[in-house]
Amino acid sequence: MPSAGGEPRLLSGGNPQIAKGAGDAPVQAYIAAMPGWKSEVGRRLDALIARTIPGVHKAVKWNSPFYGIEGQGWFLSYHCFTKYIKVAFFRGTSLRPVPPGGSKQKEVRYLDIYEDDMLDEAQFAAWVEQASRLPGERM
Repeated sequence: MPSAGGEPRLLSGGNPQIAKGAGDAPVQAYIAAMPGWKSEVGRRLDALIARTIPGVHKAVKWNSPFYGIEGQGWFLSYHCFTKYIKVAFFRGTSLRPVPPGGSKQKEVRYLDIYEDDMLDEAQFAAWVEQASRLPGERM
């Protein structure tokens, strides 16, 4: 929801509050509203995902961008926290190598990206490609 100045409001941890919606436009609005260095990382993640999976299905749900295969469900989302961006691979335990961040949910694995991290784009793209071939989450 926009603030009085028309900009999206930032929720706890600096996560943008963007109305849910399908398609690229709400995802781009979310990325543009990501605070500071996180917006550039969001642009890189979005570009890597779109380049790796041409025609990827996008949406914003629960104030987070989601990526999936139309008719097959969602394979990835990310969310802003105060000091990092948390990328969720919904079937992460099936990826090789398994992403480093554990989860309370059996199959989910996370990749946390901090401001000074060097994103391994080749590894990220490999995870995205693998994740896109697995059964997606219905949400």
